[in-house]
Amino acid sequence: MHVTMIGTGYVGLVSGACFSEFGHEVICVDKDASKIERLLKGEIPIYEPGLEDLVARNVEAGRLSFTLDLAEGMKNADAVFIGVGTPSRRGDGHADLSYVYAAAKEIAENMNGYTVVVDKSTVPVGTGDEVERIIRETRPDADFDVLSNPEFLREGSAIEDFMRPDRVVIGAESERSKDVMRELYRPLYLRETPIVFTTRRTSELIKYAANTFLAAKITFINEIADLCEKVGADVQAVAKGIGLDGRIGGKFLHAGPGYGGSCFPKDTRALVHTAQDYDSPLTIIETVVKVNDDRKRKMADKIIAAAGGSIEGKTIGILGLAFKPNTDDMREAPALDIVPALLEAGAKVKVYDPESMGEARELMTQDGIEWCDDTYDVIEGAHVLSFLTEWNQFRALDFDKVKKMMAEPVIVDLRNIYTLVDLSELGFDYHCIGQASRLRK
Repeated sequence: MHVTMIGTGYVGLVSGACFSEFGHEVICVDKDASKIERLLKGEIPIYEPGLEDLVARNVEAGRLSFTLDLAEGMKNADAVFIGVGTPSRRGDGHADLSYVYAAAKEIAENMNGYTVVVDKSTVPVGTGDEVERIIRETRPDADFDVLSNPEFLREGSAIEDFMRPDRVVIGAESERSKDVMRELYRPLYLRETPIVFTTRRTSELIKYAANTFLAAKITFINEIADLCEKVGADVQAVAKGIGLDGRIGGKFLHAGPGYGGSCFPKDTRALVHTAQDYDSPLTIIETVVKVNDDRKRKMADKIIAAAGGSIEGKTIGILGLAFKPNTDDMREAPALDIVPALLEAGAKVKVYDPESMGEARELMTQDGIEWCDDTYDVIEGAHVLSFLTEWNQFRALDFDKVKKMMAEPVIVDLRNIYTLVDLSELGFDYHCIGQASRLRK
């Protein structure tokens, strides 16, 4: 089939490349000339393991191409996917749908014959109705259907998630459009992947409900972690103990400095505002948003407390800036709250991340940050060393070397990479999430 993907960001590029791997002919369209120029040169504008090889293989096979020209991209399209950004709108937290609606108008202007228009972006309930209205208003004679097909891709494992998903959700109103989607996802049918067909509005809500539930699960275990520290319990053991219950499950029960990234923060806020607009407030999710925002700021206080209550004139080493490993994404990363707070408290902050240094430099422009070249460059002379992202390369440090290089042997592990027993035996003052900071006698 012929697929047009509008947007070459995270959702659009990964989805387009994966559809081409299924054997479909895919044209990815974007207005950003620099992005398209890079893609035409074989350069990938985002970091996602395996994506560069996937794109290169399908470009070489002639199944995947890139263009700035939507008219060219839609010439033979059976399905046109809208994969543009829907960031939180400044001021009110609603999802900014201006890019979606602009894409809908341009799609209408370039339609040729029956076309399935698919919202792949995460959009609030009712967005598909408005997309349909825009297209109908622009082209009253157009033959089309508007569908919802939300993505469930985790950054760092997006290709695997697309190729072997837990489920595919499709909100479609006509059998004709359902047939198109069945053909597009035919390889997954052969693998007996659950394909959930539902109404368009239900599909839109499924995406938000899934992400907000996972955000609530993370926030729950983070609050339990705080309680564990007070009572002398171990949050990792608690998480294992409750996660073995089949009704709960062990995923997303890893305590840390708070969730970030491109999905959970904006989706929780957007769903809260949608619920308020319909006079059906989601008090649980409102609390999740507040607790998570507060938590990131509290992590700076945790580092300051570990340093003895003051970091004035001290050097704090930060390992990891991206919101999670295996991505360069800095959106809503805890580091964006923690590092400025440490600077305001009078510290010099040394930072390193394997992939996100470029984006981090653009977002963290404060004076007092030293951008280091590697892990041990951060460690040299640090009074406190803190882990903010659990990259694999941080999991096996030479702690004899680390202790000699640090000004003081204080570690604040916000990802629980190491254990209190091991680091205490090596002579470190070790602080983590969800455990007491001292071994009980």
